[in-house]
Amino acid sequence: MKTLQTIGLLLLLSTFSSAYAGDCFKDEDVADCRVKAEQGFADAQTNLGSMYYSGQGVAQDYKEAVKWTRLAAEQGHAPAQSNLGLMYENGKGVTQDYKEAVKWYRLAAEQGNAPAQTVLGWRYHSGKGVAQDYKEAVKWYRLAAEQGDAQAQTNLGLMYDNGKGVTQDYKEAVKWYRLAAEQGFAKAQFNLGVSYGMGKGVARDDVMAHMYWNIAGVSGHKDAIKLRGMVEKEMMTPSQIAEAQKLAREWMKKH
Repeated sequence: MKTLQTIGLLLLLSTFSSAYAGDCFKDEDVADCRVKAEQGFADAQTNLGSMYYSGQGVAQDYKEAVKWTRLAAEQGHAPAQSNLGLMYENGKGVTQDYKEAVKWYRLAAEQGNAPAQTVLGWRYHSGKGVAQDYKEAVKWYRLAAEQGDAQAQTNLGLMYDNGKGVTQDYKEAVKWYRLAAEQGFAKAQFNLGVSYGMGKGVARDDVMAHMYWNIAGVSGHKDAIKLRGMVEKEMMTPSQIAEAQKLAREWMKKH
């Protein structure tokens, strides 16, 4: 059936990892942050770099962002190292350089920084800045996933789904998708819907598939909205649609 074929294909489009740009101290005055940064405090340097990167409290200036972030990164500050990797990856304030990005991600990841572990996993997954290595991707995804990183959990689930870097295991894929989905991560919700729609790792259930696509659709996931409509039209009765909508409302209230 065309709908089932579409469901199976779209799962492959559901992964993307990004670095975490960090967060400023919400209550901290920019001037005070600058004084602390100039005194050499790595947290303040990281925050000031993040302010310049995002244009929060100061005029956006990527070169200044790199300057302050590098000072903290060179002190071994893991969030700054992760952020500097992001800047090299995106070519913001520096020449784009995936290998240099990987260098800084790795330094942060080895300190247990989950966002850096996730994006380092993606670099091995995609082969940007390093030789493609699915087992190494799984290693870093797992470390971040076990810390509760929803993107890493989703990507680890995808590795199990596709049997890349690990033995294919649909139930294990569903386990990781569910953990991320319960954090409100739309891509995981979409993938979990695919698992139910295809009967992979769980009993096939169009109502549950519709429910998860409905939830993901609330976050604007276009593929989820597309599949929800296709399943409604071709595979579900009005009573099933009503039940799926009810379950989605209840899920949203709970989470």
